[in-house]
Amino acid sequence: MVDQNRDPALDEALELFFYGFRAFTALPDQVLAQRGLQRVHHRVLYFVGRHPRLSVNSLLGILAVSKQALNAPLRQLVERGLIAVEVASHDRRVRELTLTEDGSQLEAALSAAQHALMGKVFAEVGPQAEQQWKTVMRALAAR
Repeated sequence: MVDQNRDPALDEALELFFYGFRAFTALPDQVLAQRGLQRVHHRVLYFVGRHPRLSVNSLLGILAVSKQALNAPLRQLVERGLIAVEVASHDRRVRELTLTEDGSQLEAALSAAQHALMGKVFAEVGPQAEQQWKTVMRALAAR
């Protein structure tokens, strides 16, 4: 049960989370929109970039989405030449994903903007606040 006296503080936390997320995604969203892409495409590019030769099933698990939800964005990225799909050498049923050169460049540009913002904010608030923020994010991610 939630303590009703905490509601104003929790409302403030929710609002700050919303505003922070909006600031965090603003520049990448603009870059994506110029290419006719959306935030879901960024998530796919990000995780494929961090996990070369990632299987489609592994990506589904990371993103916690259904095959149907991933199908259209992944197909669009492949059609645009941003992601390559190859048959795995260890199992012909497995499809592995890698970023193409264009995909790597786009993902790097999107992440660079977010790295710069996070680096600036963490420098302003200090290492202790950075660690506390990471603790909160890990707890949220584990839910």
